[in-house]
Amino acid sequence: MSGTSSPEAVKKLLENMQSDLRALSLECKKKFPPVKEAAESGIIKVKTIAARNTEILAALKENSSEVVQPFLMGCGTKEPKITQLCLAAIQRLMSHEVVSETAAGNIINMLWQLMENSLEELKLLQTVLVLLTTNTVVHDEALSKAIVLCFRLHFTKDNITNNTAAATVRQVVTVVFERMVAEDERHRDITDQPVLVQGNSNRRSVSTLKPCAKDAYMLFQDLCQLVNADAPYWLVGMTEMTRTFGLELLESVLNDFPQVFLQHQEFSFLLKERVCPLVIKLFSPNIKFRQGSSTSSSPAPVEKPYFPICMRLLRVVSVLIKQFYSLLVTECEIFLSLLVKFLDADKPQWLRAVAVESIHRLCVQPQLLRSFCQSYDMKQHSTKVFRDIVNALGSFIQSLFLVPPTGNPTATNQAGNNNSGGPVSAPANSGMLGIGGGVTLLPAFEYRGTWIPILTVTVQGSAKATYLEMLDKVEPPTIPEGYAMSVAFHCLLDLVRGITSMIEGELGEVETECQTTTTEAVSSPTQSSEQQELQSTSDQMDKEIVSRAVWEEMVNACWCGLLAALSLLLDASTDEAATENILKAELTMAALCGRLGLVTSRDAFITAICKGSLPPHYALTVLNTTTAATLSNKSYSIQGQSVMMISPSSESHQQVVAVGQPLAVQPQGTVMLTSKNIQCMRTLLNLAHCHGAVLGTSWQLVLATLQHLVWILGLKPSSGGALKPGRAVEGPSTVLTTAVMTDLPVISNILSRLFESSQYLDDVSLHHLINALCSLSLEAMDMAYGNNKEPSLFAVAKLLETGLVNMHRIEILWRPLTGHLLEVCQHPNSRMREWGAEALTSLIKAGLTFNHDPPLSQNQRLQLLLLNPLKEMSNINHPDIRLKQLECVLQILQSQGDSLGPGWPLVLGVMGAIRNDQGESLIRTAFQCLQLVVTDFLPTMPCTCLQIVVDVAGSFGLHNQELNISLTSIGLLWNISDYFFQRGETIEKELNKEEAAQQKQAEEKGVVLNRPFHPAPPFDCLWLCLYAKLGELCVDPRPAVRKSAGQTLFSTIGAHGTLLQHSTWHTVIWKVLFHLLDRVRESSTTADKEKIESGGGNILIHHSRDTAEKQWAETWVLTLAGVARIFNTRRYLLQPLGDFSRAWDVLLDHIQSAALSKNNEVSLAALKSFQEILQIVSPARDSDKPETPPAVNAPVPVLLGPISGPSLNRPFVRTDSIGERLGRYSSSEPPVVTDELEDLNLWWAAWNTWYRIGSESTKPPTTFDKLTFIPSQPFLTALIQIFPALYQHIKTGFNMDDLQKLGVILHSAVSVPISSDASPFILPSYTEAVLTSLQEAVLTALDVLQKAICVGPESMQIMYPAIFDQLLAFVEFSCKPPQYGQLETKHIANAKYNQAEWVALNYVPFAERSLDVVVDLYQKTACHKAVVNEKVLQNIIKTLRVPLSLKYSCPSESTWKLAVSSLLKVLSIGLPVARQHASSGKFDSMWPELANTFEDFLFTKSIPPDNLSIQEFQRNESIDVEVVQLISTEILPYANFIPKEFVGQIMTMLNKGSIHSQSSSFTEAEIDIRLREEFSKMCFETLLQFSFSNKVTTPQEGYISRMALSVLLKRSQDVLHRYIEDERLSGKCPLPRQQVTEIIFVLKAVSTLIDSLKKTKPENVDGNTWAQVIALYPTLVECITCSSSEVCSALKEALVPFKDFMQPPTSKVQNGES
Repeated sequence: MSGTSSPEAVKKLLENMQSDLRALSLECKKKFPPVKEAAESGIIKVKTIAARNTEILAALKENSSEVVQPFLMGCGTKEPKITQLCLAAIQRLMSHEVVSETAAGNIINMLWQLMENSLEELKLLQTVLVLLTTNTVVHDEALSKAIVLCFRLHFTKDNITNNTAAATVRQVVTVVFERMVAEDERHRDITDQPVLVQGNSNRRSVSTLKPCAKDAYMLFQDLCQLVNADAPYWLVGMTEMTRTFGLELLESVLNDFPQVFLQHQEFSFLLKERVCPLVIKLFSPNIKFRQGSSTSSSPAPVEKPYFPICMRLLRVVSVLIKQFYSLLVTECEIFLSLLVKFLDADKPQWLRAVAVESIHRLCVQPQLLRSFCQSYDMKQHSTKVFRDIVNALGSFIQSLFLVPPTGNPTATNQAGNNNSGGPVSAPANSGMLGIGGGVTLLPAFEYRGTWIPILTVTVQGSAKATYLEMLDKVEPPTIPEGYAMSVAFHCLLDLVRGITSMIEGELGEVETECQTTTTEAVSSPTQSSEQQELQSTSDQMDKEIVSRAVWEEMVNACWCGLLAALSLLLDASTDEAATENILKAELTMAALCGRLGLVTSRDAFITAICKGSLPPHYALTVLNTTTAATLSNKSYSIQGQSVMMISPSSESHQQVVAVGQPLAVQPQGTVMLTSKNIQCMRTLLNLAHCHGAVLGTSWQLVLATLQHLVWILGLKPSSGGALKPGRAVEGPSTVLTTAVMTDLPVISNILSRLFESSQYLDDVSLHHLINALCSLSLEAMDMAYGNNKEPSLFAVAKLLETGLVNMHRIEILWRPLTGHLLEVCQHPNSRMREWGAEALTSLIKAGLTFNHDPPLSQNQRLQLLLLNPLKEMSNINHPDIRLKQLECVLQILQSQGDSLGPGWPLVLGVMGAIRNDQGESLIRTAFQCLQLVVTDFLPTMPCTCLQIVVDVAGSFGLHNQELNISLTSIGLLWNISDYFFQRGETIEKELNKEEAAQQKQAEEKGVVLNRPFHPAPPFDCLWLCLYAKLGELCVDPRPAVRKSAGQTLFSTIGAHGTLLQHSTWHTVIWKVLFHLLDRVRESSTTADKEKIESGGGNILIHHSRDTAEKQWAETWVLTLAGVARIFNTRRYLLQPLGDFSRAWDVLLDHIQSAALSKNNEVSLAALKSFQEILQIVSPARDSDKPETPPAVNAPVPVLLGPISGPSLNRPFVRTDSIGERLGRYSSSEPPVVTDELEDLNLWWAAWNTWYRIGSESTKPPTTFDKLTFIPSQPFLTALIQIFPALYQHIKTGFNMDDLQKLGVILHSAVSVPISSDASPFILPSYTEAVLTSLQEAVLTALDVLQKAICVGPESMQIMYPAIFDQLLAFVEFSCKPPQYGQLETKHIANAKYNQAEWVALNYVPFAERSLDVVVDLYQKTACHKAVVNEKVLQNIIKTLRVPLSLKYSCPSESTWKLAVSSLLKVLSIGLPVARQHASSGKFDSMWPELANTFEDFLFTKSIPPDNLSIQEFQRNESIDVEVVQLISTEILPYANFIPKEFVGQIMTMLNKGSIHSQSSSFTEAEIDIRLREEFSKMCFETLLQFSFSNKVTTPQEGYISRMALSVLLKRSQDVLHRYIEDERLSGKCPLPRQQVTEIIFVLKAVSTLIDSLKKTKPENVDGNTWAQVIALYPTLVECITCSSSEVCSALKEALVPFKDFMQPPTSKVQNGES
């Protein structure tokens, strides 16, 4: 007021007043003198007041009635100009507040008159307004009169006046209530208002109200009356009134001054009793009205809803509900139910629109909604108002889609016919969106052909209505299409936003309060305060329980309706922003439900988002299977009300951004993802990321959906489980637009972040997540069964990611996680398995490298837990999985190898679990791991694991996939053994310690400690395991492995065997070596003889290894040699063991069976081993072998007893270190010396073995075919070579039986033929006279024997004849090679090389050498008793008879020559002995043999070869002559000592020789006999010498000689005669060659005979003989005519001797005989 009360303002006022009065008097001077006077007196009055008073304004106010009077009179003139002037002056006074109550009353009355005269209406209104607003002097009736005045002006004909009046009325009504408020403010401090009893029914009882309040009360009461069309009580003078205006005034009062009604009982009463019934009454036409066919917009009849009233009623209702809900609980229930009803489809469009706007106003007030919920929904018998509102909104939205709005025909048309052009038609072909030029699409909803644009109706969170504000419209407006939908849409969004933010805010408060109180309670020191705290806590708990009940009820009430509406809108939305809002609403609801633990509703919202993410019709299968229980039928029946879940319509008008394969067992075609799907997906990711902790079991839904989306988008897992865009394996089925391509990395990133954030989840939520992933993965596994389709790896990849980020608490999820991944690893689909394994191995590696607290080295349990799945993978047979497993092991070794500790058995177990059939690459990888272990980690692992290493390495040796691995693993075993050797002491200590601990444990448990090779000490057991492993490898099916293993086994035993305890050797011999020999022998004897074509690939196999049998042979050889070497080099260890002789027997048995095997290589090697154990051959490569002491005749084996050498009485003294070595084992005792007897037993065992080998191997087989086995020459040679040395040890007991046995073997051995393909190596060429080494050996053996007999005792001499027999048997071979069974042998010349034929050896050199030996031996032993007794000489002659009789038919010419010379030598020695023993008769049978021998030789039946030269023949003849000489010198002179028959035979022979009377006629065959002139001569001479010179002992002999001569002469005569005849007949033709030869021979014989006769003493020649000789002469003469010069020369020779018969005739002496 300071503006109007300052001195300047007052001065100005006074001036203005005076000037106004002057102006008034001027105007009225002529027409209205009374007024003029009044004005002038007024001027004076004013001046007086101003002059007298200091407080001018107060004085003015006091006198205001008088001051105002002139102006009032001026107004009374009704002159416009004057009236205006007066009104202005009055207003000025009013504005300075110098008007008293009376003056005001007068003014109002004056104004009323003006009003009734319709003068200056606007000025009037202005004046009233100024009067009422500037001060509070107008009360009660005056006030009511002023108000009525304004009302009445509102209903004039003038529009401007009307509007101004309306505004004035509003202002006046406001002023009235403002006064009341001010009044309350003034009085509030002074006294408290007394609380009045409710339910005061007397509406006039306003006596208790203060003046302003009373005015306000009366005014409000009359407004109600007026609206209700009743007479007012207070506003007297009202003529007319409109309901619309009344409702507007009511609304503004209720809205602007709620506190008046809330604080004053009277006013509350008015609300209840007057306003609410009024509203309900006015609503009735709307409620009853059902929109029929009539849509005319003519002024409505009563019962038809009237837009202005209805709209204003709704505004009133909104205010009532908003401001006075607490007063009007029951009434509000009715209003709300009405609101809900107005949304029905059969109400007019405008009504529905304003109803939706009203509801929207409620939806932005969450606290109000909460009150509804508490007041209605939570009360037992109340309407569920809150739920109904939400459901009504949902139904409303549905109805907008399903029933096209009838109010707007164009829209219906457009919706129904999408091709009518214009922007609306664009959605029909959604795929073409951005293409059609400048078409900008309106944001809209579209569903089943209904297209509803989205309008921007309001900003979020405020309910700015459009139609509720149309107070000027009388007709219902046309609601633009989409308006109602847009408002309803915003209702839903605001509802969700309000509720969730409110509840979450409260929840947050409760949680923080809880935390603070509990922490305070814990930390508070005193008991009392604790009790207080507990008290407060319990209060809070109660409070929280109440709140929680409200929250849950709110959610339960609204979620169904919300979900139904939002799902539908989501499906229909074509606008990204709208979609985003819907999704945000669903997400916040889902999160809220999750926080409140409302599982059903949470899952339902999540399901909705999930469905939105997937293509139409796709979603249903996945989500309905997943949550079959929760969402079985897509309608929720909650508290009896059924809400349909609308499933997405197929013709979505969204931009398609991706096309992909559905994830299904049988994918049908492709599915399309729209940008909306991607939007939903992002929401889903957002949900999972931000609210993972409250998802619980709905993780399954979320993850299942994400899995499908990831699949359709073609995201594939990469390392660590993150998904990266990758092309689908199925080909170009995945098509992505650039829009989505840029999104993919983002999506992929969010996906990863989602699982990374699992580290912040609590344990329970984490378990939910893991379980969900596992069940998802199980589903994917089921789907991938039985087909080779790319499986969905989403779950597996995410399990991996989750595991990796939760490493710090891995123990709680390790078992379910790895258990499931192991199942995945067993899946038949390779991609699936591969990822399972990838995930599992990555987790294990990450787990081992993670920096745990406490570290793994101190937490063995965790380490074993982490490694366990790696071991479990070994139970899976898929090679790709095992490869991953092994690669993992390799990486673990490389990174953690040093710190595995107790994990070693597991890791080694994994390598060892690789089986033979698991493929090369697997085995190779596993082997790499093992190599790494052996090279780098043996020292770091516990010694107890060494045995496992040995086992594993051994098992690799047995793998037959890759030979190199097997061989290398044997190398590893060698390296391992070296390591054992170098670190022996430490390993031994540690093992012994461990053993003691285990022993103790076992005793405590009362069980027996069980380990292999017990009771050997643990370190020895380790060695034995190694040996046993190598032993197994020695019988591997592959030759190379066997060879390598064998060499390694014997090398390790050789090199490191000294470490073993003495007693352990027993195990080595029996359990390792002999066991191995048994197995090798068995395999070799049963090996296949089929030819192997190639050794894998294109490796050629040498023919000596081209069958399994031959390959096994090599192994047998190696093994036997190895064992023999150990027996030899370690005999000083073995012999004291106790059962050495048994071992020796077993070894000999093995040697025997090997020697008798049908394989040359094995058998030969067996003999070499035999030689080695007899220590005939010094064992190769053995440094610590005892030196062999010098020996005589033969190398003598080293023994521990006295050496049985040539001088048995002298034991050798040992000079090497064996004693010390033995001392290592028993330092206290002297070395054990084995007695001679045991030694001898060993040697005899060896001899028996030798005999068995010999007799078996050389015995000819019964049948022969191509494959018959015949021992080889080297074998036989070696066999025989063993004898001499062996003999040295057993000669003392060697008797005839043994010799017999030996003989059989020697004979059989020499008889064995050679196979044709070996002959070129054994027989350099047939013509060379060379002995084979076998034959040498045989002769050597006999030589050794013979020498031994020579120096041996007398008793041994009886063996000589046996030796002769043996040798003579060999001599016979020269002509009659021995038969080997029934085997046909070929002569070497006819045998074809490289065919399985057998060639007889060239026995000639052997036989000849044997003959030499016989002669030598005979020369030495001819006089021995045994030799004489056993008719050795006769046997020699008998043997020689064979070659001699064969002569030229002998295989070799040398043979008979040697036989002759030998015969001559033997006879020269033997005949004297024979003569000496003539009387004993021991030689009787020898003489006929000798005679026959001479006979057969001298008159052989064999024909000399054609190519025999003259010189050669003459040489041969001289041999014959030698024989005859022998007869003449050695036999005939001693005829007295010789049997007569023998002499007779000799004479006959000589006879034959001299006269060639072998056959009855001379044939060509005998042609050359003629040439033996020298022989004939010699025979003649001998014959004549002994026939005629000596006194013939018997007439018989002479008779024989004479007979022979006469026969010869007679035959000569015949031949000559015949010749002469033939010559004559033939004329010029020469005679046949043979006849000529014959005649020549006869002629020569005649001349020889005559010569011989001449040499003989005449008295010895019979006269008859001479006569016959001379009688030949004429015949000879007749031959002279012959033409052949040869005959002629022979004839000359024959005729010449006849000159001696040419003597003069003498007188005939008549002899009695002639």
